[in-house]
Amino acid sequence: MYKCLIIDDEELARTLLDGYVKKLDFLELCGSFESPLDAMVTLKKETIDVIFLDIQMPDLKGTDFAKLIPAHTKIIFTTAYSDYAIQGFELDALDYLLKPITFERFLKAVNKLKSGTIQLPKPKSEYITVKSGYDLHKIKLEDIIYIESDSEYVVFHLNGRKIMSYQSLKSLEKTLPTSLFLRVHRSYIVNTHKVTGLKSRDLLLNDIMIPVSDSYYDTVKSQLF
Repeated sequence: MYKCLIIDDEELARTLLDGYVKKLDFLELCGSFESPLDAMVTLKKETIDVIFLDIQMPDLKGTDFAKLIPAHTKIIFTTAYSDYAIQGFELDALDYLLKPITFERFLKAVNKLKSGTIQLPKPKSEYITVKSGYDLHKIKLEDIIYIESDSEYVVFHLNGRKIMSYQSLKSLEKTLPTSLFLRVHRSYIVNTHKVTGLKSRDLLLNDIMIPVSDSYYDTVKSQLF
């Protein structure tokens, strides 16, 4: 188990990273802070293995704060600016993540904590088995464009066909790999590999438009764009 801190003056960035950390059983979040100065107390009390550290912050730049932390604590910089990349690696940073940070890129960075011994999680299978009436359908995950809730059923929209199954979107969401699927609305889950754009509050999957609800909008922007 690796103990970690999140330090970023943007609340949305902290929330996103917090969600990513909670998905991994080998990371333990010991604190999330708006300012590096607020994190100093925790650093004195706890042995922290890695800090997800923003660079441009009002109180103290992340690159300056990195010089103050214990040598054993690793740094993964998280920033919207590529200008600091060289300086970041001169500080022996474990990785340098450019915002918006996807979950896949986050995984690649934390995988370096054990020099490759922690493997990136993969879906249990490339397929999902779906019951529709008395029939069973073996669907390749990559063939799913999006999934739509329809009362007590869900509809799998594939290339040229649809399959309806008696189950809830909420229960289905728990079984799908987060590396490939994202909930964007109370009634829709999309295949992130099929996303081609965002037009106002509609997600584009080529010529298909999927509404994005207010509660999911920030997550959609940060993870997909």
